Amino acid sequence: MPTATPSRLAVIIGSTREGRFGPVVADWFVRQARARGDLVVDVVDIAEARLPAALSAPDENGGYASPEVRAYAERIAAADVFVVVTPEYNRGYPAALKHAIDCVYAEWQAKPVAFVGYAGGMSGGIRAVEQLRPVFTELHAVPLRDSVNFPHVHTRFGADGEPLDAKEAEAAVKKLLDQLMWWGQALHEARTWRPYVA
Repeated sequence: MPTATPSRLAVIIGSTREGRFGPVVADWFVRQARARGDLVVDVVDIAEARLPAALSAPDENGGYASPEVRAYAERIAAADVFVVVTPEYNRGYPAALKHAIDCVYAEWQAKPVAFVGYAGGMSGGIRAVEQLRPVFTELHAVPLRDSVNFPHVHTRFGADGEPLDAKEAEAAVKKLLDQLMWWGQALHEARTWRPYVA
């Protein structure tokens, strides 16, 4: 039976580059997600997380020494589902995004992850998304097959922050979020019934 409680969605903005286009894409996506009644959205901008450059393993109780990592880990742990908004730089995703992913571990486990990719060229971020899927699989998360992608992203959005082809983009987001919610509910029920063992 579908749960009446809204799922907690963390939208992770994966670019920290000066002049980045990521917030435009993420803000539009967040508006789509918040228009639904089944999601509570937390926007996690890694440019604002101030994560330390040096990674350290959690202690024996799963805690983190850095207060910045602790605050970040709490937000990741609180989420039921994730959407990573990532650019494609030189056929890959940003190093800062990999660092943010690697800062925590157990908080990702047995939860679904979807992707919104974008690029200035024709790839639309597909190659970055393809590289992120095995990273999340290694963390025992469940990456979704489908993604939303924007090629030539600077020409795809108007000055108002809306896609020029809004109907097509909104349909793609609805499909992605419907799939994400299916996995989110299924995995939440599974974790409730039996704790996940990595």
